[in-house]
Amino acid sequence: MGLEMAGQSNLNDIFNSYMTQKPIFVDKTTLLIQFTPLNIPHREEHIRHLGMIMAPILRGEKPSNVFVYGKTGTGKTLCVAHVLDVLGETATRNMNNKIKTIYINCKMRKVSDTEYRLLSQILSFFDVDIPCTGLPTDKLYRMFYEIMEKEKHNIILVLDEIDALVEKVGDGVLYNLTRINQEIKNSMITLVGISNKISFINEIDPRVKSTLSEEEMIFPPYNAMQLNDILTERVNLAFNGGAVSKSIIAKCSALAAQEHGDVRKALDLLRVSGEIAEREGRTNIEERDVIDAEKKLDKDKIMEIVKTQPKQSKAVLQSVVELVDKGAENIQTGDVYDLYIKKCKENFISELTQRRVTDLISELDMLGIINAKVISKGRYGRTREVSMNLSDSVMEKIRQHMKNEFI
Repeated sequence: MGLEMAGQSNLNDIFNSYMTQKPIFVDKTTLLIQFTPLNIPHREEHIRHLGMIMAPILRGEKPSNVFVYGKTGTGKTLCVAHVLDVLGETATRNMNNKIKTIYINCKMRKVSDTEYRLLSQILSFFDVDIPCTGLPTDKLYRMFYEIMEKEKHNIILVLDEIDALVEKVGDGVLYNLTRINQEIKNSMITLVGISNKISFINEIDPRVKSTLSEEEMIFPPYNAMQLNDILTERVNLAFNGGAVSKSIIAKCSALAAQEHGDVRKALDLLRVSGEIAEREGRTNIEERDVIDAEKKLDKDKIMEIVKTQPKQSKAVLQSVVELVDKGAENIQTGDVYDLYIKKCKENFISELTQRRVTDLISELDMLGIINAKVISKGRYGRTREVSMNLSDSVMEKIRQHMKNEFI
């Protein structure tokens, strides 16, 4: 009983202290990626160009389909959302036919991992309730066509992380969606595809490519100075005065610029740094807070990457983890492949060739999850020596995640 009361007392002290101390944040939500600022620095030309592409819909004409790509955190989704918000407001003020925007993040689980679920998600925007399973996919297409023909619709369908959709269900669904305008007369649909994978557009069927990417937009990474401008604006919205110095903003900007100019990382660094300082009862961020925040985010980032890998990549990673846990030394591609084949058989996964598994090992290496050093075996060619140097806490999280994935 005494220990229980002591624990309760400690919690009361923590909560009371938190309530009485001066907050470091004014509005933490302005540091989240979901926040849409009124001003989007250093993307004015992209916004203007996308606006010009979409403008014909205001006259009842179909805009070109657009494919937008660039690395994570370069403002793609933010700019698309901003343009379509303003476009919708303009249409509401000036025309009878309202524009309907359908936004789908194709990486969300149970949203677009099958063609059926994608169509169900699209139909849900028209208040059509589709059962989880049980209907032929063709029937869902017919239902969509009937809705489009029954009443005039000007639809803009935004498929964010479109490469994840194709990876899961193939590019046939894109071909079907791009052909809808040929099947209907009363409405029109414009596709906007967003992808972090720059090479994606070259990997899909040429017939789909010719219609999907009628217009292409590339979002380059932000440099350190541009990130500095963005963070300065957000600091004024998110923090109390004096909480964040110019040197702290510069450090967060420089660190994020090293990570392909990712504004998400810059904002996360600021937010987590502020949370660390606040937990210590301080009202300003110090450089050590930024260093600690970067370490924490790197751990979280590795797990996020692991969770979003395709099943085949996870099978390869699980094979590496098991070999490392068994104390295997000088792990080579062949060792990983042998265990991978066993994993596939146990979990009823189709087996890839050793060459393709070698490619997946290279991809995991590029993502920073494993280390894969190329070594020469003389006349027997080359192979990769695989190892892992993640922290114990991250390795344990990976093991726990893999337990839910494999036998």
